[in-house]
Amino acid sequence: MVVLLSWLLVVATAVQASGLVPRTSPSDPLASCHGYKASNIKTTGSSLTADLSLAGAPCNVYGDDLKSLTLEVVYETDDRIHVKIQDPADSVYQVPASVLPRPSPSSGIKSKDANIQFKYVASPFSFSITRAKTGEVLFDTSAASIVFETQYLRLRTSLPANPNLYGLGEHSDPFRLNTTNYIRTLWSQDAYAIPNGANLYGNHPVYFEHRTTGTHGVFFLNSNGMDIKISNTNGKDQYLEYNTLGGILDFYFMAGPTPLAVSQQYAEVVGLPVMMPYWGFGFHNCRYGYQDAFAVAEAVYNYSKAGIPLETMWTDIDYMDLRKVSLDSWNGKYQLMLQVFSLDPDRFPLKMMQELNHYLHSHNQKQILMVDPAVAYQPYPPYQRGAQDGIFLRRDNGSNWLGVVWPGVTVFLDWFHTGTQNYWNNEFSIFFSPKNGVDIDGLWIDMNEPSNFPCNFPCDNPYASAVGFPPEPPALRTPPRPLPGFPCDFQPPGTKCSGSKKRHDIEAPVALPMLQVTERQAPGKELGLPGRDLLYPKYAIHNAAAYTYADNAAGGGISNHTVNTDVIHQNGLAMYDTHNLFGTMMSTASRYAMMNRRSAERPIIITRSTFAGAGTKVGHWLGDNVSDWPHYQWSIRTMMAFASIYQVPMVGSDVCGYADNTTEQLCARWATLGAFSPFYRDHNGYPPNIPQEFYQWPSVTAAAKKVIDIRYRLLDYIYTALYQQTVDGTPLVNPMFYLYPTDANTFGLELQYFYGPSLLVSPVTEENATSVGVYFPKDIFYDWFTHAAVQGKGSTIQISNLDITDIPLHYRGGVIVPQRVKSAMTTTELRKQDFEIIIPLGSDGKASGQLYLDDGLSLVQKGTTLVKFAFDGKTFSMKGNYGFNAGVKVARIVFLGFKSTPSGCSVDGQKGSGNHNSKTGDYTVTVGKSLSKDFTVVVNH
Repeated sequence: MVVLLSWLLVVATAVQASGLVPRTSPSDPLASCHGYKASNIKTTGSSLTADLSLAGAPCNVYGDDLKSLTLEVVYETDDRIHVKIQDPADSVYQVPASVLPRPSPSSGIKSKDANIQFKYVASPFSFSITRAKTGEVLFDTSAASIVFETQYLRLRTSLPANPNLYGLGEHSDPFRLNTTNYIRTLWSQDAYAIPNGANLYGNHPVYFEHRTTGTHGVFFLNSNGMDIKISNTNGKDQYLEYNTLGGILDFYFMAGPTPLAVSQQYAEVVGLPVMMPYWGFGFHNCRYGYQDAFAVAEAVYNYSKAGIPLETMWTDIDYMDLRKVSLDSWNGKYQLMLQVFSLDPDRFPLKMMQELNHYLHSHNQKQILMVDPAVAYQPYPPYQRGAQDGIFLRRDNGSNWLGVVWPGVTVFLDWFHTGTQNYWNNEFSIFFSPKNGVDIDGLWIDMNEPSNFPCNFPCDNPYASAVGFPPEPPALRTPPRPLPGFPCDFQPPGTKCSGSKKRHDIEAPVALPMLQVTERQAPGKELGLPGRDLLYPKYAIHNAAAYTYADNAAGGGISNHTVNTDVIHQNGLAMYDTHNLFGTMMSTASRYAMMNRRSAERPIIITRSTFAGAGTKVGHWLGDNVSDWPHYQWSIRTMMAFASIYQVPMVGSDVCGYADNTTEQLCARWATLGAFSPFYRDHNGYPPNIPQEFYQWPSVTAAAKKVIDIRYRLLDYIYTALYQQTVDGTPLVNPMFYLYPTDANTFGLELQYFYGPSLLVSPVTEENATSVGVYFPKDIFYDWFTHAAVQGKGSTIQISNLDITDIPLHYRGGVIVPQRVKSAMTTTELRKQDFEIIIPLGSDGKASGQLYLDDGLSLVQKGTTLVKFAFDGKTFSMKGNYGFNAGVKVARIVFLGFKSTPSGCSVDGQKGSGNHNSKTGDYTVTVGKSLSKDFTVVVNH
């Protein structure tokens, strides 16, 4: 054990204090790997560097051992250490900074003052991260030798027994991770039904570990396919082990010491989430399988008729052109093709789509369409323009790499190509033109793992795999019923109606001849080592898309149902390394394309595949779930993971479920639960799945109207919470242990959570149940509906007689909640409603909170309002900056928890009007003050 010459980075014998996993085991093929030894160690006030060389003969198990490595340790803040182990030549692939920008170290950091410390052993080399004040070991790699090979990396850390681990997504497994014989695989796949125990759509190699002594976080910045193994030996020698197919060992350690602090620190690394438009928090509706534009319009009409607020109408791929095209010049056949950036001229003609768009906008509603990354391989303008620009992925011989998605045979965009952004901007400008296209308000992007789901590896005969794709179109029809208020094109012949606007065509430039393939960019730094087997790595990750797990090695399974991993981008990077970045790169390009067409507005983009940092650009829906009770339950923990750990706060599931048929009871319950997720959308699958719009059943209609009323009244409260997360990473959705980190009973709770900093949401989660057990920590809570106080005692209380339209909601004492006095049918109308300020008294009789207001849409705000609320037991104050004129008032303040009747009150020194409800403890003060200046309310006891 070597002690550094400086006091900067000390080595403590405590590193070896706890029982560690044996460095080898008889069945371990890596048992002969000796690891590395450190030399040439240099330190500064905030950093350490060293050379690492093999400590013995190479083991060359899953590739060739790199004989020499470099170590760099940087104390970037008092709470963050960056540890990076890589090759000296800088040739091994690293996640490009263009995809995930790295945080800059703070100036003036001194390692001796940091809250966590880096310590090391020179030979065989290992390192640990410890808490500075207590010496507690948070991460310790002496558990096994470090392996760094051309196509395999292994690093293991020891853990305490029965650790509380969270993260390592995307997955649908328990929120608190299993710690025995558990493998988390990170490799994007089109994961229909989001099964447990499988790799899903996105990749977030970060975990939080929560202990009674504090919380810390570990982010492994690596986009290669990986297995993260968590296990122990008969309950002892707990460990977590990274096994990756490449890249480097690039770690960020975050000190916490609270869950909220770790969330904030992680946001500093991957980037703060982006602010969403206010209307994005409205209710959204979609389904795959709307027969035509009339069916979409009829859903809009039916929501209005039922009195259910509908903010945004979405359309799945149904709108795309599905036609029989001649491919004589290609392969001499005719084939149906579903074309991105196209409209079905019979079922979704441009004129009707524009009229629907105008109707929605005239009613203060919005429209969103889906766009997929796979472009139909046929001679139509979007393909021809892309081929001319050379921006599709190619094979080694220069031909397009062909796969199969919904359109049939397709090509895939190369997001690393220097011309792709211009192409994407241009296609959006043409197809979504306000004048000649469909003027969408937001965007939905899908299939961007990338999915190649009908084509089995090696996908060398895509035309054979494309049989049945695209699916046959639905029957043509004329409008079967009148739709009051819609233009003539939506009415049966002979119906009295208003005139329709004249037909437009989507203008497209004349297609130019395809250019000849040019040579790829020459190899350069961090592009990946030469000579690797990019299709058949020797280590088999547990990618569920392969036929068997073993096929992920010799069987090419990592390429199954996706783009082959030996495809090389224009800049020389390999899909082997960048596969997990495809979705987040599409997200970035799509955000820029949306801003290119509406440069002054915040775009809302909802994606399926994500990587670390995706929240800086987009939101996420949780994929193709199933209409059953387990998926209803899983929707809570998956939402919590993205919002509170991965820093993707605009997140939600397909309410009522996507696959299979929902039931009235399930849909009613899910409607109430979904109202308290940031992203709230009802979406289901293709017929014969039954329709599940909320108006289909009276009970679901009642449930939806009830909870949307609450959601909309609380919309500014959650909008403020999102604003705060965009400022410092404080989550807008909180697991129970985030707010009660010392209460061990909360560590494993995943069926109740906090929506914002105050509202405790505790849904009924079992079929046919009319009651639910709600855990209340030792704190004061208040029923949202009755305002009755509930004194938590760190135990579960049974709440009974819950109809399928009911969901238990409770204010947390001590957190002030601003809410609108009443709801509205659209968020535009909602913004005209006055506020009431709810003050649930904390156990100490005090409370605080805040409210953020802006115009809800602009990328650059002309002015914003941020006010702070405080109540010290006698005086309430509202103080802030009032740069945005909301044009509304604070109508009243409602204090919750006054056991005795106050003797009176004053508003800004003037005698006020107050009313006390002795039964509930409410004390309501009429205020009537404009939300444009400070004021105070004094309550006299």
